[in-house]
Amino acid sequence: MRRHIVTAVLYTVVTTVLFGLAYPLIVTGLAQTMFRDKANGQLLRRNGEIVGSRIIGQSFTAPEYFHSRPSAAGSGYDAANSSGSNYGPTNKKLIDRVAGDVAALRAEHPGAEVPVDLVTASGSGLDPDITPAAAEFQVARVAAQRHLSVDAVRGLVARHTQGRQLGFLGEPRVNVLELNLDLDHASGATK
Repeated sequence: MRRHIVTAVLYTVVTTVLFGLAYPLIVTGLAQTMFRDKANGQLLRRNGEIVGSRIIGQSFTAPEYFHSRPSAAGSGYDAANSSGSNYGPTNKKLIDRVAGDVAALRAEHPGAEVPVDLVTASGSGLDPDITPAAAEFQVARVAAQRHLSVDAVRGLVARHTQGRQLGFLGEPRVNVLELNLDLDHASGATK
């Protein structure tokens, strides 16, 4: 009996050291040396100050900025409360919110078709990207607010449009934070 207890304790100590200490340290070390940016949250800096992450969306509501998708995560883009609303397509709250958002966007662009990602939240509620169609929908408003030409703003959108990964995975997308930071730079804003 005593021999079995000693063996069990030794196995526990060895596996704890190997899998609880050595393995995490090796993986963390490799991540920090080979994928430092990704391992640290893909943080974006402006003037040495962290302004956000490439992989977590932010809410932009000022008219001179491109707006992100709506977020159902907590009070909006709250990574601690990442989730969708779990409202089904026939839920009255969801229908009313989407209808209100569509009406507000149609007032901005009468007769234009509203891109679906500007009125629906992603599954995580943290999506940092919008579709190129959603960015195009906002170009005229942003250009007018920034006193830039529509072509200049379209050029920024084109520069920030990422294609499908490996040519076939996912959909084309535009990172809203990176686009807005570049827009600030192009128009001389320092916000």
